[in-house]
Amino acid sequence: MKKGVDLSTFDNRDYQPGPRWKRLTWYWINAWIMDSWIPFYGLKRSLLRLWGAKIGKGVIIKPKVNIKYPWMLQVGDHSWIGERVWIDNLDQVTIGKHCCISQGVMLLCGNHRYDKTSFDLFTQPIAIQDGAWIGAKSTVLPGSFVGENTVIQAGSIVKGKIEDDLILCQNNELVSKKRTFL
Repeated sequence: MKKGVDLSTFDNRDYQPGPRWKRLTWYWINAWIMDSWIPFYGLKRSLLRLWGAKIGKGVIIKPKVNIKYPWMLQVGDHSWIGERVWIDNLDQVTIGKHCCISQGVMLLCGNHRYDKTSFDLFTQPIAIQDGAWIGAKSTVLPGSFVGENTVIQAGSIVKGKIEDDLILCQNNELVSKKRTFL
């Protein structure tokens, strides 16, 4: 019989994304202010900067946004982060200028090794280049790169490198080779 996962052997002690006090304090700030219905963009930008995020000017952060570790987040000027976005940045997340991260998007920098009985954690950064648009309820997986001016249609799963100026739908299927503006 094939052996499956043995969670009693899971050991995550090597992963230290910051001091424990910092992670615990941010947890409460995130819960009370970021992941709430508070609509004040300036307050959210200020808190994120205070906690080490690099946040550009004019960034819009809608209500109910969950950010795991702001010290591993960079967002360029005039980008939007929609309602109920979850930035699970166990590694660096870089979002360029003029990007739209639509409502319900999940940016996931970590996962577990299903091929190991100990279910080891692994992390990889995510980079979303200038002008990209991640459609509602899409999921961007660890190690993904989304090129400039690329549109990811709603409900898609993004994995790997996506070139510039593309329109993609679910499972990285190409819809159009060039994004054109009217």
